[in-house]
Amino acid sequence: MRGWVVGITGASGSVYGIRLCEELLKRDIPVHIVITEAGWRVLREELGWMTSQRKEALDAHFLRYGNSYEYHPIADIGASIASGSFRTEGLVVMPCSMGTLSGISRGASDNLLERTADVMLKEGRRLILVPRETPLHAIHLENMLTLAKMGVSIIPAMPAFYHMPRSLDDIVDFLVGKVMDNMGIDHQLFNRWGEQANEHERETNPHRSH
Repeated sequence: MRGWVVGITGASGSVYGIRLCEELLKRDIPVHIVITEAGWRVLREELGWMTSQRKEALDAHFLRYGNSYEYHPIADIGASIASGSFRTEGLVVMPCSMGTLSGISRGASDNLLERTADVMLKEGRRLILVPRETPLHAIHLENMLTLAKMGVSIIPAMPAFYHMPRSLDDIVDFLVGKVMDNMGIDHQLFNRWGEQANEHERETNPHRSH
């Protein structure tokens, strides 16, 4: 199994990327993790992570799911995932800042995450970006359009409510599930449209035959 690369940037919503990594590791899918400098700051400020010892912080969180993850420092431009000859299924940047999105759209390789995205584009592999910004101005939209025309999947961090979320975890799981759908990975993170109605019918009509 080739595994996936997961990038976490300085956009708000680092919990999305962490949750995605958890779900992949639970399924024994190898994960390569790249976190930008701003991404580490958001992990500290939003999730309360102690980030002075970065590899140790990741180990403390992810080793409970097994050993199938590898951390690549953002400045390690010579990492395995920077080469097209190193085979992976693709890259998910979740959340994706507008700065990282801009770098990817113009083909920059100023750090490992941008270089890995460039590899995915040139090798024809899956590239999924989860932008988290509001409001959006014209440059943001033009960069997304440029990438969408190249086959990149743009999945904005937008919650839905038809699945009747009851907690913040439910909202996070919905977005992670939408991304996993795009990755082609089965999951049961939320009730799909139609399933919710069926569940409501079972609750209100417990004796109804199926």
